Amino acid sequence: MTTFQQRTSEDTHNREGARSAEPQGKLTLAEILEILAGGRLPLRFTAYDGSATGPVDAQLGLHLKTPRGTTYLATGRGDLGLARAYIAGDLEIHGVHPGDPYDLLKALTGDLVFTLPSPRVLATIIRSIGIGNLRPIKPPAQEAPPRWRRIAGGLRHSKSRDAEAIHHHYDVSNTFYEWVLGPSMTYTCACYPRQDASLDEAQENKYRLVFEKLRLKPGDRLLDVGCGWGGMVRYAARRGVRATGVTLSEQQAAWAQRAIADEGLAGLAEVRFGDYRDIAETGFDAVSSIGLLEHIGVRNYPAYFEFLQSRLRQGGLLLNHCITRPDNHSEASTRGFIDRYVFPDGELTGSGRIISAAQDTGLEVLHEENLRQHYALTLRDWCANLVEHWDDAVAEVGLETAKVWGLYMAGSRLAFETGGIQLHQVLAVKPSGADSLAELPLRPWWTP
Repeated sequence: MTTFQQRTSEDTHNREGARSAEPQGKLTLAEILEILAGGRLPLRFTAYDGSATGPVDAQLGLHLKTPRGTTYLATGRGDLGLARAYIAGDLEIHGVHPGDPYDLLKALTGDLVFTLPSPRVLATIIRSIGIGNLRPIKPPAQEAPPRWRRIAGGLRHSKSRDAEAIHHHYDVSNTFYEWVLGPSMTYTCACYPRQDASLDEAQENKYRLVFEKLRLKPGDRLLDVGCGWGGMVRYAARRGVRATGVTLSEQQAAWAQRAIADEGLAGLAEVRFGDYRDIAETGFDAVSSIGLLEHIGVRNYPAYFEFLQSRLRQGGLLLNHCITRPDNHSEASTRGFIDRYVFPDGELTGSGRIISAAQDTGLEVLHEENLRQHYALTLRDWCANLVEHWDDAVAEVGLETAKVWGLYMAGSRLAFETGGIQLHQVLAVKPSGADSLAELPLRPWWTP
């Protein structure tokens, strides 16, 4: 979204000179935006006070409808204020579909940079907005409480609080997810064999890649933690592998259990509703974790990898697939819109910290790769699905929730394209003695 950045003193002088003088009297909302954006508006902005700014012929636009929207924008830090005003219906978008506002977000992120004005100008802006519009108000109902208030649900990443966070995001509606995700019901990064491959083909290819990396064969035992709707479990079971999945989402578990029965896989596949830490069985030939680590919490990585290793046989393989940051020193906790509306308590870090945590528990890392370009394509296709099924999606989950999903997926696509977030698969083995790699080929044995 938009961020505040300090310009050079020369740049600031040039822009203020272009305005010829500091503002006098009460400013319109359009004038306030012009000042904050330094006159660099990539879209058309109109407001309820009758003011407007930006190119008249712009293909993209924003319309601020109500004073409540002004309050949301003025009191929400970072992207949170924009999200609140948009989700509540106080800010309209033009030139894009709400199921895929990618082009608008790209314009805002690339060209619109807010700059802090001088104290004197800032005082004029505050007077123009009015003190009453600077008092925080109740956010939209779709917003999760701030982190300090979530303590009532338990400590962060305790079993009870993790269950609530998963419920917030995944127990929306299985029907809604079917429209967005398509037939594969796979809510993780696909792997596109070609640029023109379909979403379903790419998701099948992702499961094939994980299956091959784990060297699974008929009769093997697979544990899939955070299994979602059981896509990996069913893929493995169709190939003779005894697969057990576990998810904290009751709706996911119910859907997966029905799918297993419908495919006649009950003798090989099982999906349980519960916490992965409650899995008692050991001796699995392989463990897959596809999209779970984001919910674990960085400080819990050692316990997470220790537990997964304890469920493997000697020489067993572990594949961890998760969203990452492009560095290893940024704060792990998510903030703003993502934390309040999408993934409460989510934490991301760099692939280096993940590899270090796996190694420090005794696992030997064999391979890692970054699939961030594939996730951008995946999100593109999910947004296309949401647009196609928009009316049904709104009827199922409500307009506000549907708008959250369009905003979140389009914004995430942009972040993956620019490298702001990434997707790493890490393959590791549980050492089995003096020659822990004796049963593995000398070079990667899977096809890309």
